[in-house]
Amino acid sequence: MQLFYTPDIDPANAHYFLNEEESKHCIRVLRLEKGNEVQLIDGKGGFFTALIQDAHPKRTILQIISTITAFNKRNHYLHIAMAPTKNIERMEWFLEKATEIGIDEITPIICQRSERKEVKTDRLNKIITAAIKQSVKAYHPVLNEPVSYKQFITKSFDGQKFIAHCENTEKTNLKAELTTSRRYLILIGPEGDFTPDEINDALHNNFKAITLGDSRLRTETAALEVCFEVNFLNR
Repeated sequence: MQLFYTPDIDPANAHYFLNEEESKHCIRVLRLEKGNEVQLIDGKGGFFTALIQDAHPKRTILQIISTITAFNKRNHYLHIAMAPTKNIERMEWFLEKATEIGIDEITPIICQRSERKEVKTDRLNKIITAAIKQSVKAYHPVLNEPVSYKQFITKSFDGQKFIAHCENTEKTNLKAELTTSRRYLILIGPEGDFTPDEINDALHNNFKAITLGDSRLRTETAALEVCFEVNFLNR
């Protein structure tokens, strides 16, 4: 399967023109020719099958022959808000793997103990795009710009809200609290964990405290564990 990300595709049109970058990849790298079949995803649930009409390395013309809407749409919505890791490659790894498993939205949150205060979302979005193509996902996860923790937790959210932390206080687990086929927002803290004040602020804003087990996990590992567990419980 030769898959291309085409966020600007119009399902009402019978033809689509690949941009120069994708055209070059299609013709020069993959060496596809006129009449070859390709698949397209728009990042909004659309999955298209098309035939190459004009194999031009700068502007390949495709004929759309079939369309599927809401392709492999999941029965839940997962939003993970996590402190960006000091080593950005660890966050890149998380985004790649979480996209492959299934995630809808990610927000970098700047906490009191955050060692990284800035995030370049352009590069991270490219990693997400590559991951949806590799895993054949028709939905492109939303990556928000970084926001302060205090500002973020006061925003309204229509669904279940959780905060995962390592403090020795009362906590439950996702299996006991999670209602399937819902919307979920889960907070993951920095390498030094959330501060007690941040945890209390979350609880006062209707987040429930959860544990991810006895092991002390890295930020990106904890976030991926949450991603896997939510998807597993919704199967």
